Amino acid sequence: MKPLEGVTILEVAMYGFVPSAGAVLREWGAEVIKVEHAVTGDPQRGLRQTGQFKIEGDLNPNVEHANRGKRSIGLDMSRPEGREVLYELVRRADVFLTSFLPGPRTRFGIDVDEIREVNPSIIYARGSALGPRGAESDKGGYDMTAFWSRGGIAATLTPPGTEGLINPPGPAFGDTISGTNLAGGIAAALFKRERTGESSVVDVSLLGSGLWSMGHTVALSLHLDKPMEAPAQGGHGSPKNPLSGLYKTSDNRYISFVMLQAAKFWPDVCKHVERPELAEDPRFATGELLAENTAEAVAILREVIGERTLAEWTERFATLAGPWAPVQDSRQVGDDPQIRANGYIVEAGDLELVGNPVQFDVESAPVSAAPGFAEHTDEILQELGFDWDRIIEFKTAGAVT
Repeated sequence: MKPLEGVTILEVAMYGFVPSAGAVLREWGAEVIKVEHAVTGDPQRGLRQTGQFKIEGDLNPNVEHANRGKRSIGLDMSRPEGREVLYELVRRADVFLTSFLPGPRTRFGIDVDEIREVNPSIIYARGSALGPRGAESDKGGYDMTAFWSRGGIAATLTPPGTEGLINPPGPAFGDTISGTNLAGGIAAALFKRERTGESSVVDVSLLGSGLWSMGHTVALSLHLDKPMEAPAQGGHGSPKNPLSGLYKTSDNRYISFVMLQAAKFWPDVCKHVERPELAEDPRFATGELLAENTAEAVAILREVIGERTLAEWTERFATLAGPWAPVQDSRQVGDDPQIRANGYIVEAGDLELVGNPVQFDVESAPVSAAPGFAEHTDEILQELGFDWDRIIEFKTAGAVT
């Protein structure tokens, strides 16, 4: 049995952030009913161009990633008949999950008080750009603005003197991280309700998630009263540790060493790069000397590691004691046997998607494809007890699709 089996999530949300929370909750066992506008659906369905990627055909990973396994109903909440259906769904739900801003929530009758009037025990969860309090709480935003730019990530990653800012590594980067945070908050609220009978309002914002991801850096900056600055591009990494940084291979790939106890791992690294004499070199004989002579050690390792391919070093470093990793792009991760062994990439219909990072009982959750727009409307309406005459009335009024 999955942890959230028997829990029903009613999702009234769009784009990537909040729907990705629904995707995680679905893989933890909950049923997720996605409410989409009766005519236009979730605008994410129309996102076919993302940077250099252009999607052709029916399969759209932009939709599938955050909507896997859900059921979809097309509903116009601006119509009385649409709200009637919505409130019937609310009565049967454990969680109301939304990305709508305060103004639209009030206009559509889906703010906390209206939803709690229908179902007093429901957990009300909302994802926002900038948080539920403050002068800007009614403003929208995206992961590029609230998470990446305002949360301090972009400026911290961009080396001084660089024109502009380093962009996020891909679409919905902050959305997916924030959505997982929101899913965790909802799970905690469900646990609280189970223990105490009390329901909660759960809030997660892109801005708060961005700051949390920068937690160590922000704490250091506030304590020392200065910002963290990115090292110049092309630099080794640590100025005091040759075993914490990047090394280029002969086939233009990179290896990342992160061995924070340099003196402990130095002899083993020397052995694996077939330069055992470096372990006895007076320049590197102690941790203090190794730190003092980091530049010389880096120069030697760069030359040695640059003589072989990543594949050769991967084989040689299989027995290396210290932490290291190949630097991989978004396509190369798909060929990583460790990623495959752990089920971190899963099949969802005809697509492969990244599974959510939480696993239970040493298994990755089975994943099914995202629903088509309003694919389950009739099925859901019948489950709510509406007969076909009433369903036809809803459709004639334009309240459902």
